Amino acid sequence: MTEGQDEREAAFQRALKLQRARRHAEAIALFEPLTEPALTLKVAVGLGISLLEVGRFAEAERWLGAAAAARPNEPEVRRLMGNLYAEQGRTAEAEAEYRAALSLRPDFPQGQMALGNLLLSLGRYAEGWPLIEPRVALSPETIPPINVAFPEWRGEPLEGRSILVWYEQGLGDQIQMCRFAQSLKARGAAHVALGCRPQLVDLIATATGVDEVVPVPLGQPVTVKRYDFWSRYFSLPAPLGITLETLPKAPYLSAPADRRARWSGFSGVGLAWRASPTGFNADHKNLPDRFAEQILVQGAVSLHPEDTGVGDFADTAAIMERLDLVISIDTSVAHLAGAMGRPVWTLLPRVHCDWRWLRERTDSPWYPSMRLYRQEQPGDWEPVVSAVLADLAARA
Repeated sequence: MTEGQDEREAAFQRALKLQRARRHAEAIALFEPLTEPALTLKVAVGLGISLLEVGRFAEAERWLGAAAAARPNEPEVRRLMGNLYAEQGRTAEAEAEYRAALSLRPDFPQGQMALGNLLLSLGRYAEGWPLIEPRVALSPETIPPINVAFPEWRGEPLEGRSILVWYEQGLGDQIQMCRFAQSLKARGAAHVALGCRPQLVDLIATATGVDEVVPVPLGQPVTVKRYDFWSRYFSLPAPLGITLETLPKAPYLSAPADRRARWSGFSGVGLAWRASPTGFNADHKNLPDRFAEQILVQGAVSLHPEDTGVGDFADTAAIMERLDLVISIDTSVAHLAGAMGRPVWTLLPRVHCDWRWLRERTDSPWYPSMRLYRQEQPGDWEPVVSAVLADLAARA
């Protein structure tokens, strides 16, 4: 390798490091000079990925398209093209790219997940649920393994049987999916146990259909007693036959009775505008402080634990019962309000908008009390907040 090649490779590695750290603007600045004098596949892909991550879709298409033209039989490149089309709302083209990737490599877990998420975002649940099973192997840090001697539930009869639902992913995910305890009970399950993070224990105990809650502290071993079956939260909908039409929609969580008196001083509108920095898509989901302040000055109160002083989500639920309205970005607060049937306005980003909110809707089949406010352009919160402020004024 020549000195010039050494320098280019060093610059490429620095760009990759920035990309992995989610510092995409800086990565782009290093990738772009590497496109000359000769474009390589890895530079085209790297630059295309970072441009996609910052919402510069047309530019991302230039470079990812060049990679796809050079390597049409590379499954990962086809998946990336599918991601690009999905972000742009070109869903038929996205589906075609994902299916092309899987035709080239049928056991391609990232391709299966991508197609599954797309189909779920389109409301094609029966097709989508089975395709997201590779998440377990792909994300061991958020979907911890379970080592037990009893079988995983695949849809077998549950009459008189017990089942443990093992926890996975984030707090909002667990809040959203614990609704299916009632579906398991409707199948005849005699005992439904839900695993969850400790800060959710007292809240999840109020869920319809739950007989037992199993706390799972982060990073600590847990001894699990014997049940007849086990499953995971996001593995339940497929064997339960969940579609948009059969989703349990009634409120299924509430504040424990002993928490209500502690939080009697709250009323009006509550606001949550920051997501966990380690959570999925936090960079795009967070509402900048300057926009949050525009809502707060209208009388809204912060629902963040450092401001309310709550100890867990059961406390937050007790606060929500006293509020007239919750306004939240796509985070656990929005899921909690929806699960309780509280009026909630949820603010959604343009980039990587989650499949659960479907596409181009202002309502949510998962939470009938929820209204959705969507970014039209990547990173542009001003029209979203303007619409929220106008609706607050009209509501007042």
